[in-house]
Amino acid sequence: MRTTVKPHRAVDMTCWYNHRALKRPSAVLLLAVTALLLGAVPARAQDEVPPPIGRFVLDVHGTFPKFSDNGELAASRGLAQNELPGIGLGIYAGAHVYIFRWKAVTVGLGGDVTLARSHSSAVELNGAEVARAVTERFVHASPQLSLNFGDRDGWSYLSAGVGPARWSVVPDNGVATPADEERLQTFSYGGGARWFVKRHLGFSLDVRFYAINPGTPQGDRPGSPRTTLFVAGAGISVK
Repeated sequence: MRTTVKPHRAVDMTCWYNHRALKRPSAVLLLAVTALLLGAVPARAQDEVPPPIGRFVLDVHGTFPKFSDNGELAASRGLAQNELPGIGLGIYAGAHVYIFRWKAVTVGLGGDVTLARSHSSAVELNGAEVARAVTERFVHASPQLSLNFGDRDGWSYLSAGVGPARWSVVPDNGVATPADEERLQTFSYGGGARWFVKRHLGFSLDVRFYAINPGTPQGDRPGSPRTTLFVAGAGISVK
């Protein structure tokens, strides 16, 4: 007796998302944080009460900032657009104290500091310099409010804060201008997760955006444009 097995019909999963939405930074951040939420919270029995997160946490991350190549930014420093550096390196440090828990959310207060740097080398063509070497730096500090989801073994979070930033873009053979020293109000927001393999030491990831206010025009140069700087990082957490 022969049995005929009908082939399974392929399921088209493209209906579950809009590919254009993935191009927007906010959508990418939402998807990343959702994935971290699922991975950071360990599975537990329904009747088991998860242990609380704890009283505080300290984070130290190495980061990869993606600096803008905006033409208005170049004009604000008297540079050509092709002289602006791109992706750089940096460091992020933060601290949070957890003040209360409401249902599944633990509320934290703290602050963070971000230092980022990128450098482009000079470009020569037929012995003539066609692009100067430029160093770009970004320094930001702000208080932070965080919403945390999980328990002491691992948790994800969303956080945001407002504070001053200093954004300098200076040729290696040049000098800083007033625009490079100006303090720009910056709104930082993002999310991440922490996993603790030991009682007090863990691994953490963070994805953050810095919405930088426009700069003040200096003489005949325009001010730097309103810009959003993207920074991704990973490192250690101590609680």
